[in-house]
Amino acid sequence: MIPIILFVYDRPDHLCQTLNALRVNSVPFIYAFSDGPRNSDSKSAVAEVRNILRAIDWCEIEICERDVNFGLGRSILSGVTEVLKKNDAAIIFEDDLVCVPGTYDYLCAALEHYRNDLRVMSVTAWTHPLVTPGDVIDQPYFDGRAECLVWGTWSRAWKGMDTTNANKLVKKCNLQGIDIYGYGADLVLMSKIEFQRNIWAVRFLYWHIINGCLCLRPPWSMVEHIGFDSNATNAHREAWFKNPPLKLCPPLPGYWPEPIEHSDCLKLWKQVCGKRPSLLKKVYIFVRRIISGVLYNYRKGRKS
Repeated sequence: MIPIILFVYDRPDHLCQTLNALRVNSVPFIYAFSDGPRNSDSKSAVAEVRNILRAIDWCEIEICERDVNFGLGRSILSGVTEVLKKNDAAIIFEDDLVCVPGTYDYLCAALEHYRNDLRVMSVTAWTHPLVTPGDVIDQPYFDGRAECLVWGTWSRAWKGMDTTNANKLVKKCNLQGIDIYGYGADLVLMSKIEFQRNIWAVRFLYWHIINGCLCLRPPWSMVEHIGFDSNATNAHREAWFKNPPLKLCPPLPGYWPEPIEHSDCLKLWKQVCGKRPSLLKKVYIFVRRIISGVLYNYRKGRKS
């Protein structure tokens, strides 16, 4: 049995949609991590979310109700680490992700097949036409850039994630001659604000890159992000908002592919997320990042 790790905060309406999808997928066990309220305004919504979790009777559930607000990055890093200390593998959801029927079985089959293959570090239910190679039809493929929208991994792959950070991994890449812009300039930018914005995924992405490991992607997406609204913490619309309508779950492969990265992945990520910037562009980005950080802290201060 591979458990679901579910991270929730203060969006009961979104959570109900996510839970309904998990129920339809006959998920047997959920570890739910409920983050504490950031301020007095979020207390009632957090309490409502916890009541929804406590009412679940269609699967086994273990709920961790935090007294303080960890924020998304700290919550996921600590929660996944905790669960993978007692489970060999897990599939991770957030409270604004909805999947189609069959997603759980598809990811479980992938996790089981590649369980002992050290070349594979994760599997995911999400992809996008902008980064899907043109010759992919109905079979999964491998990508060197990992994913954070409904993904699964093993304890062997996660080991070490709680003892490093994105900046350390970027420095290691530079020392080893690995192009830190290879899978998009956005990763370098995210690594610089990992702690300021309390994000986590960029660390996992560079964890794949520095270890030369791969992520299995489906031929089309099995998950939709429903959290692009005013309550979102780190979600941004941009190009990813234009995801095509969800289709039926892809067929389970009769033959799972050999862990070899598709040759188009690097090119596609650079097209979508940017190449290595020029010096002038770096200065512009640096200034924009400072302004963005000031505005973010100002808004955060107003909310609290």
